[in-house]
Amino acid sequence: MKNKLTGNRYIMDVGELKTELFFETDESMIFTVIEGGSLTESGYSEKVKITVARVRSKVYMVAWKEKSGATVTHVEDHKNGIIYSNATLPDGSFYNMKGTIHPVQDSVTE
Repeated sequence: MKNKLTGNRYIMDVGELKTELFFETDESMIFTVIEGGSLTESGYSEKVKITVARVRSKVYMVAWKEKSGATVTHVEDHKNGIIYSNATLPDGSFYNMKGTIHPVQDSVTE
């Protein structure tokens, strides 16, 4: 079943990390780091396999594992433009971040 994120691009900004998220299919996303701060290299891009769970209208939990071994889980509230991001890096460090998420183009997420 197609989720409402598929085919859309969003900008996620959690302060020191800013990325573009492109939901290519129901099961894949391409993230591109716009500003990596001290967390990662700016300009880095990777296609990842994702799991998407609809929490309620316009709120999704999205999870994936990166090539590096890092794991990421987002709760994306598209109604209010808020994102909660949790990431565990291969060295065991854990990041809990909150910021904004906005569509790059007009999109409808239910």
